[in-house]
Amino acid sequence: MSASTDRHIPTAEPCDLVTVPTRQGLEAVDLLRLRTCVGPVLHDSSDDSLGFLVPPGTAAAWDLPGSACTQTNGRGVTSGTEPPIAGTGWLVPPHTAVSVTDPAVLRDALGEAARTIELAARRL
Repeated sequence: MSASTDRHIPTAEPCDLVTVPTRQGLEAVDLLRLRTCVGPVLHDSSDDSLGFLVPPGTAAAWDLPGSACTQTNGRGVTSGTEPPIAGTGWLVPPHTAVSVTDPAVLRDALGEAARTIELAARRL
């Protein structure tokens, strides 16, 4: 087993879920991919939102306007399985991610994504 495989998300790792509007989430995913630090991401097309898996305990202190962070009550993710939330699909599957997304890095990326979207709207 290679060193990079050892760093993949362990089976059934508990996590919290940060949910944002799809457009802002897609911008943030692009930014996080450039920084090679995006964790698993769920897409809920019925709700037009993306959900970033973050470490457990994040929900207790999450306060970024325009987003929500919920506890998953210890429900984990398993590489190569169906998404843990009914009606969603993986945008970034767990087996392609190094870890869950760091909340501080996600907060920065979401802020940058919001500013990018705002600037693009002003130009129209």
